[in-house]
Amino acid sequence: MAKSAAALIVAAGRGTRLADATDDRPKQYKLLANSPVLSHTLNALGNHPRITHIVTVIHPDDTDLYSEVFAEIEQPIQKKVGAAVFGGATRQTSVFEGLKALESVPCDYVLIHDAARPFVDTGTIDRVLERLDQGAEGALAAVPVADTLKKADQSSGNLETIDRTGLWAAQTPQGFPLQSILAAHMRANEAGQTAFTDDTGLAEWNGMTISLSEGDPANFKITTGADLKRAEKQATYFKMKAETAAPRPLSELADVRVGIGYDVHAFEDGEAVILGGFSIPHSKRLKGHSDADVALHAITDATLGAIGDGDIGQHFPPSDPEWKGASSDQFQQHAIKRLAALGGRIAHIDLTIVCEEPKIGPHREEVRASVARICELPLSRVSVKATTSEKLGFTGRKEGIAALASVTVRLPLKDDE
Repeated sequence: MAKSAAALIVAAGRGTRLADATDDRPKQYKLLANSPVLSHTLNALGNHPRITHIVTVIHPDDTDLYSEVFAEIEQPIQKKVGAAVFGGATRQTSVFEGLKALESVPCDYVLIHDAARPFVDTGTIDRVLERLDQGAEGALAAVPVADTLKKADQSSGNLETIDRTGLWAAQTPQGFPLQSILAAHMRANEAGQTAFTDDTGLAEWNGMTISLSEGDPANFKITTGADLKRAEKQATYFKMKAETAAPRPLSELADVRVGIGYDVHAFEDGEAVILGGFSIPHSKRLKGHSDADVALHAITDATLGAIGDGDIGQHFPPSDPEWKGASSDQFQQHAIKRLAALGGRIAHIDLTIVCEEPKIGPHREEVRASVARICELPLSRVSVKATTSEKLGFTGRKEGIAALASVTVRLPLKDDE
């Protein structure tokens, strides 16, 4: 039986960098897609099946605002949310108060998460929990640094290029065995160490070893006004709330259409290849503006093609910095929303991956399950196949990967068709 987890959401900050003369609410209570940011964060974590209990740490002045948030979250998730806890003067103090509130909760792990990261996805949570299941003392969601880094000499103003090899940008959630991180916080408090701004830093001070877990560039923290504008745009591509109405049964959708998608990406130096939303360890990664998930790109093109709605490049131009390093599952979720707006549903996906390496066979079922989850399909409606090109062409020379996808969709049949 899988071990359970609690989520601790840190929401006691004041968010002064997002101050607005017309709206003095802290950033976690500002509106995003017509609901408070914190409500989306609670929904995102609460929808994960292994998260059974949630504690939110808030500022004492925000009780009324938090009551509004609680009313906005989905009803099944309200049952997971315990009484709010008041935070302290620092983030470390606030986390400590939340951990003490969880001390009697029957959970194995705790995931500590920023209230202002509402776009955390299931895959990111899964990977943090997987590290803990493997015995890690702590797991940090993070993304590799992609931009060139420069260091300015304060006296001369000269710039120095910093080698970004091995550098990662930390995100949340940060996961730990509950009792271990609680003990680490207690020891830090007793030692008068109160300045930690990151829980993995406190854990490392306590002698714990932290494992990296693949995060998602879309899981950014809303800090400035520009971040909030970016979040509003990104919210249009994410499923921010549960659907209010059940989709129509496939038997009622008589218009059957099929779309074909094809994509290729070359290799570059890296540590893993992402296919169908699943990360396969490898000595290279796929090169692209987004996460270069060639499998999901083919599926997205096929989905859009089935409804005559252009292609992935039309909806997500590679020239747009918004999508640099972006997780490709949001592209497919956007295509699914476009299909749903027409009253339709995906009925079946058939994916073929063409490459010499990495070997797909050992990971086929994980890729298949990931595609099914992203597309909200039963596993039986997703097929994943892998083949080589018999050492011919760019895939045969191990220069990259190609993917072909066939997506069957069903739509209401119009009276005039």
